Amino acid sequence: MTDELGITKEVAPQSGPRRQKERKSHKPRNVLLAAAALLLVAATVAGGYVVNLVHTFNSGTKKIATAFPEESTRPQKAASIGGNAPLNILLLGSDSRGATETDAVNGSATDQRSDTLMLLHIPADRKNIYTISLMRDTWVPVPGHGEAKINAALAFGGVPLMVQTVEAFLKQRIDHVAMINFDGFEGLTNSLGGVNVNVTFPFTSSDDPNLHFNAGHNTLSGQQALSFVRERYAFPDGDYQRVRNQQAFIKGLVAKTINANTLSNPVTISNMVGAFSPYVAVDSGLDAATIAKLAFELKDIRQQDMVMFTLPTRGTGTSTDGQSIVLTDPAQIGKVTKALSEDKLGDYVAANNFEKGN
Repeated sequence: MTDELGITKEVAPQSGPRRQKERKSHKPRNVLLAAAALLLVAATVAGGYVVNLVHTFNSGTKKIATAFPEESTRPQKAASIGGNAPLNILLLGSDSRGATETDAVNGSATDQRSDTLMLLHIPADRKNIYTISLMRDTWVPVPGHGEAKINAALAFGGVPLMVQTVEAFLKQRIDHVAMINFDGFEGLTNSLGGVNVNVTFPFTSSDDPNLHFNAGHNTLSGQQALSFVRERYAFPDGDYQRVRNQQAFIKGLVAKTINANTLSNPVTISNMVGAFSPYVAVDSGLDAATIAKLAFELKDIRQQDMVMFTLPTRGTGTSTDGQSIVLTDPAQIGKVTKALSEDKLGDYVAANNFEKGN
């Protein structure tokens, strides 16, 4: 568990904290791509085996009965283009180890805040999957609560208020919601026999001084993966490196999941769904049948068709009450919103060279 993690090269750590503007890296953490990977898996199986997977997913996941705010407060649904409408799925990553997740799922106020927040956008042509990472400390208006960090919406009003806050911020309708606890990564990683991750910033776990992540390619077990995606105290820039690490893990997870050896192994697929489902809460419309339909639509998607980038910001600052916050960039947000509304996010990505993140 120390230095024997399959290193292939050394990368020197970057010294000292960097300004937020320089941190626009591969941030869309987690969680989203894991869901996307499971969608791809569903498209490869058929017959009675699908019935078993459907039962496992539907019975294992929690259902968010009130995932959305009042209809009168929401943007309009996107129009269909060529038979399909663009889809927006909000992914909430939680590192909560307490009982507050149930309150958040039920739409109640809680002290839980989302550690990871991503918008997964699937265009109408179903040729790409885009994930936009929203920094959790982004300072935004939270309906009914004034300005606050965007992840505070979960604490103020559970999942419905989080959805309402993101919809108002990006002026986009959220079609589905998935809330994923990081604990699910442990079983998912073990079910795959480990996940290979490229570590760009070597570090020692703040929870376990015997656990080292060296620069280069590391094959992580479930417990190591959980430590890897949770860590933030070991870095001079805290959350920024953590989200880069989470993205690196998701990239490795997707690569392993869509590997031919994985897709052709029904036992592995079943173990994946069984290991991950108990740690996922979804809106009532995001059931196995919906995922299977979407998976079929995305059957031609490959790893290179998945683009992940972070919503550009103006760096960090301090709120009037002394909180460290991330400042929004209205001009860039306007461009992203326009691209989403016109279903031309690919053009925005190309214009800004975000194909490999920012």
